[in-house]
Amino acid sequence: MSDDHYQAEYLIETPLDVEQVAQVMAGEQSCGTFARVAGETDELRSRARAEVLDVQVIDQASQPALPNAFLTRKQVAGPWTRARVRIQFPVANVGANLPTLAATVAGNLYDLGEVTGMRLDTLQVPAAYRAQFDFPSHGVRGTRAATGVTHGALIGTIIKPNVGLSVQETAALVTTLCEAGVDFIKDDEISTDPVHAPLAQRIPAVMAAVRSYRERSGRNVMMAFNISDELDAMRRHADLVHREGGSCVMVSLNSCGFSAVQSLRRSTPLAIHGHRNGFGAMSRHSLLGISFQAYQTLWRLAGVDHMHVHGLQGKFAQTDDEVVESARACLTPLAPGQDDVVMPAFSSGQWAGTVPVTYQAAGEDLLFMSGGGILAHPDGPVAGVASLRQAWEASRNGVALADFARQAPELRRALEFFGGR
Repeated sequence: MSDDHYQAEYLIETPLDVEQVAQVMAGEQSCGTFARVAGETDELRSRARAEVLDVQVIDQASQPALPNAFLTRKQVAGPWTRARVRIQFPVANVGANLPTLAATVAGNLYDLGEVTGMRLDTLQVPAAYRAQFDFPSHGVRGTRAATGVTHGALIGTIIKPNVGLSVQETAALVTTLCEAGVDFIKDDEISTDPVHAPLAQRIPAVMAAVRSYRERSGRNVMMAFNISDELDAMRRHADLVHREGGSCVMVSLNSCGFSAVQSLRRSTPLAIHGHRNGFGAMSRHSLLGISFQAYQTLWRLAGVDHMHVHGLQGKFAQTDDEVVESARACLTPLAPGQDDVVMPAFSSGQWAGTVPVTYQAAGEDLLFMSGGGILAHPDGPVAGVASLRQAWEASRNGVALADFARQAPELRRALEFFGGR
């Protein structure tokens, strides 16, 4: 891949000639349309047209994956061929413009009449192009430095109940969670600036609790306030977090958008915890949307520091293989020589029992977040955190949880209580 081009790979389905469809894709997303127009000279095409690099037929299907009125009108029937298509796009067509980059690789392609399936699988950018975009302010190393956790997984949790707590109740819960020994606490994605606990009041109250704990213990718990909103409000809330001595804010990426997150990155030194809620709408169908590799590439160009990957053996729909691939994507530089890895955040139904598979698959450069696994532990949050740390110690030393639990009562109780769920 040259410095002048970035590459995207797609999985497509079509009843038409796949080579011809690939050329339509390249033309539509660069300088062409369905018919050649005045001004579309050979010189312009050689300079600005995307180029099909490879087409690999995978298999055929007897039924289309998605409906298509265009093909129905033309009375085009199957079989429907599935293929991988790799295209390179000129960097000069886009420049360092993240919304336009996203619109190019994951825009009108989904509406093309020639296809009954379209999924962006991978996005690769050259180092010189990557360097024109934003970098994380913290990433893995900065998050470890901010929390003082130099090795091992960071143990995190989520404010529960999700919504409804007052300012005082939230601050009291944060004190409890800090005392329990967590490294990281975050708001839920649906809790931002509610009437019963507005951020203008909640941030100072919660940070007072965090500072008080830090003065007593010497430990610095990272608190991710959910500031998802319009840009001016997010900047205002981030400034308040910074003034109060905080180190992290959370953003619902899909709701706020690329431009807002880029602008937030450029206006705050805080870590940005990127929540991917809504990603399932883009990814759950195998022949529609976008893979996590491409998705996290775009958001890392916006400068986020943490990315949600869901959890192994969790409560959501993703396979364990997909979760592992997502975590590894976060920990892989976007381009050779770039220091831009971000911390994968594991969540969704995580508890001590899911630690061994997480450790085996993803190591310990990660944020392991457990809500119910801490707060619903039968002996309380302190025991919940202890059970997680014991599970990580057992996994690190290659000891089965049941064996380790003989000398670890908190882990034993967790296995008894959560094991059958």
